[in-house]
Amino acid sequence: MADPMEQVMALMAPGAPFEMGTEDVLGEEMQVFVQRHGSLRDLLASSARHGDVDYAVFHDGDERIALSFAETIRRAASIAAALADRGVGAGDRVAILAANRPEWILTFWATVSLGAVAVACNGWWTRDEIEHALGRTRPSLLVADRKRLERLEGADPGMPVVVMEDDFAALADFAPDAELPDVAIDEDQPALMQFTSGTTGRPKAAVLSHRSLVGFVQIVTFLGAAQAAQVGGSTSGATRPRLAVFPMFHISGLQSASLTPMATGAGNVWPMGRFDPATVIRLTTEERIYAWNGTATHVFRLLEHPDIEDLDVTLVETVAIGGSATTPELVRATEARFPHLVDTFTSGYGSTEAGGMVSHASNDMLKANADSIGMGMPTVSLKVVDEDGTEVAEGESGLICVRSPLTMTEYWEDPGATGEALLDGRWLVTGDYGRLEGGQLFLSSRMRDLILRGGENVYPGEVEARLEMHPAVVECAVDGVDHRTLGQEVKAFVVLRPDTTLDLDEVRSFCGETLAPYKLPDHLEVLAEPLPRNASGKVVKAVLRGEAEQTFVE
Repeated sequence: MADPMEQVMALMAPGAPFEMGTEDVLGEEMQVFVQRHGSLRDLLASSARHGDVDYAVFHDGDERIALSFAETIRRAASIAAALADRGVGAGDRVAILAANRPEWILTFWATVSLGAVAVACNGWWTRDEIEHALGRTRPSLLVADRKRLERLEGADPGMPVVVMEDDFAALADFAPDAELPDVAIDEDQPALMQFTSGTTGRPKAAVLSHRSLVGFVQIVTFLGAAQAAQVGGSTSGATRPRLAVFPMFHISGLQSASLTPMATGAGNVWPMGRFDPATVIRLTTEERIYAWNGTATHVFRLLEHPDIEDLDVTLVETVAIGGSATTPELVRATEARFPHLVDTFTSGYGSTEAGGMVSHASNDMLKANADSIGMGMPTVSLKVVDEDGTEVAEGESGLICVRSPLTMTEYWEDPGATGEALLDGRWLVTGDYGRLEGGQLFLSSRMRDLILRGGENVYPGEVEARLEMHPAVVECAVDGVDHRTLGQEVKAFVVLRPDTTLDLDEVRSFCGETLAPYKLPDHLEVLAEPLPRNASGKVVKAVLRGEAEQTFVE
């Protein structure tokens, strides 16, 4: 039998499906996959080979709505023709603001097939956040569901609107026999804007190219082929679907669950509405779902629901965690329920700005070192630098930097933030701290201040900016505290003005006027002394967490 590693290397050999080469990417020499689709439209067109296999199945109560691969192409072509008839062309932005539903993904495919740019709006945003994003990106068209439009309280969003429940059918039926557009698309032109705040401030729009999104699909496909070569993979994945619970505006919901099936032929089952573990367990049996995907919160709720006692657990061949840490407790609980999955857990690392994929750790790596996030993926280069941007010696901790064809091209119309994020040579500063040893990447014991609450990113600076507007607050700091199922919750530390009081309910109500519900503080601590700060005036959150003593004296 051939050595597994030799089989993996053979996948990247000249003439092989994942042959590697070097090309100029935006002025820098980078490793690339030689054989690749030139655009997302090409990727979509290639999925015709999957024919009438289900691409996306949506369950809304008792209603089952299925889109085959072939039907997705047909509808995307019709919608693209309708958008073009409305004046949408290459480079124009089309904002999508909705819950997970067929109209979301069909709008995406139609938009990118025209060479236009999909603006993936967070469906949990408040009015203030929606207006900010639309104002920044200036879309030519907004495609939204009623519930999100109601948050605008009747205000004019400043662009034409397609209401999914009322107007979308006319787009899908506009040109039933249309072909996909033939407008030229360069692989480095923008395809998608996904919002991220880094660690502070208002959400910024990370611009991802066709090259980035196609590259994500290729890396995921390579990873599946490599795992099959090393340990033997599922033979049922091409005919059985995966569970899809992440929002479509997320990497896990869009790049992973919505784009990757075009290459693999393995579709997804999307339960619509609020996550309900009983529904997922039922659908696992009815749809013969072979893979569960979700945050730690999703998986804990599934494992602890009484209906799981009636599930044929052998149906589930893999459990993947995204958007939150894969903790030892979660691994133990999953392996107890699914004994056949013992020693199968792996872990990945990525970010929106990095295009979603940076490194991957095998089960052996995780068992040897809990802080390992694995080896860099093909086409991904890694280095660790100090605060001045100078590369540090192997084994030393510093800022993790990434360079790959997947990396964002820029923050939309924000050269200052782009310049801070992208160093010379198109090296992306991730904002996370870690070290490299023998090519393996390790995260520092505590990542940046980013809070991961139930798979949603909460940026302390954004919550702090709102809290500081409260008339009773002199100064404040926001941090994450561990939570068994959510991963983390949001905690606010406040110093109040004399003769004022503040409780958690008032804090949540005040913040909820401009912030989405998942960003609201879950805990409040009122401090009798000023916030602990270092010599440069930065709040020392390690002191607030009780992990360090305050040594700086003002």
